[in-house]
Amino acid sequence: MVFVEGALPAERAAVRVFRNKRKFDLGRASAILEASPGRREPRCPHFGVCGGCATQHADERTQMAAKQRWLEDCLERIGSVKPEALLPIVYGPEWGYRHRARLSVRRVPSRGGVMVGLRERRSTHVADMRECHVLPEKISALIPEMKALVEKLSVRERCPQIEVAVGDNATALVFRHLLPLEPEDETHLKKFAEAHGVHVWLQPGGPESAHPFHPAQSELHYELPEFGVRIQFRPTEFTQVNFAMNRVLVSRAVRLLDPQPGERVADLFCGLGNFSLPLAVKGASVVGFEGSRGLVERARQNAAANGIVAQFEVMNLFQPNLDPYGPFDKILLDPPREGAVELIKSLPAGWPKGIAYVSCDPATLARDAGVLVHAKGYRLASAGVVNMFPHTAHVESIALFEREAP
Repeated sequence: MVFVEGALPAERAAVRVFRNKRKFDLGRASAILEASPGRREPRCPHFGVCGGCATQHADERTQMAAKQRWLEDCLERIGSVKPEALLPIVYGPEWGYRHRARLSVRRVPSRGGVMVGLRERRSTHVADMRECHVLPEKISALIPEMKALVEKLSVRERCPQIEVAVGDNATALVFRHLLPLEPEDETHLKKFAEAHGVHVWLQPGGPESAHPFHPAQSELHYELPEFGVRIQFRPTEFTQVNFAMNRVLVSRAVRLLDPQPGERVADLFCGLGNFSLPLAVKGASVVGFEGSRGLVERARQNAAANGIVAQFEVMNLFQPNLDPYGPFDKILLDPPREGAVELIKSLPAGWPKGIAYVSCDPATLARDAGVLVHAKGYRLASAGVVNMFPHTAHVESIALFEREAP
């Protein structure tokens, strides 16, 4: 079997194999001999060099059909399960959707000075970008301005990253610097913030060292209008990269789980309260669990700011013990890429009756689905994909598990 970069399903292509593995080979299309109807010209001039996008040469329906097939294949091949119903594919904005990005910065005099961009494909080198069509237009237009700014700084050799975080109310740029700033550097940064209407944050160390610089008070938020919820966040805290699709994903998860007044619902890997607060708005008694103490504090603050009653607790969800807090009628599960197999194995025989599982990796979802269905007595009622990451191979999916009747 050969996986071919640059080719689409049903195409005929000339292929050059560049890596041999035990079970498959990796190749790259050197020429397309018979094109798919789903092929199109990539929009971005950096496509093929920049590693941020992998599938701009395929139209949206072709991309999403492939992701749906990948989800179905993983469920069947890894978990030996099949959903009773496939949820309709959720499409969304293809361009300007990426509200979070870590732009690498490197000064290479032989290539003209400072470069700002994503990493090149299969490389640690920084792509010399002038624009980025998946970033909001305002941020894309700022890439050349960021390059010029860093070139002026005394720490230009020791400024490895600019983190972009776009909220509904403001945009923050977090400049990581490994040497102290000079007064002149601070002047340049302030002028940049004022000229372009962005918030500048500084990060002299790890993520916990990030702090607002100009303006001195900087708070970002995003809205979930369907539920009347506003989520505040720091630019270094985890949020979904695609706010439009996050709104749809939250809405679908809440509808699938169907929380009722009086029911007890656990939100596992709850983060800032992205799912917890909308679930609580529906009248359920919600307890959110998260491994990060900082995120739990932020979730509590978001609940208070929205006037919502919800409980948040710190727990290592890779070595979980939900028993002291249970029983729960339903669970919302949104784990990282590693999945949540230990947590699933720890679920008691009597509860919950329903689980909505949001996943960013179909392989670990399939593995966990196999345990839920074959060892824990659930059925996979439905599953589907959401276009959270257009033009990439990343697949966001959601599945509903319901306990079989005794």
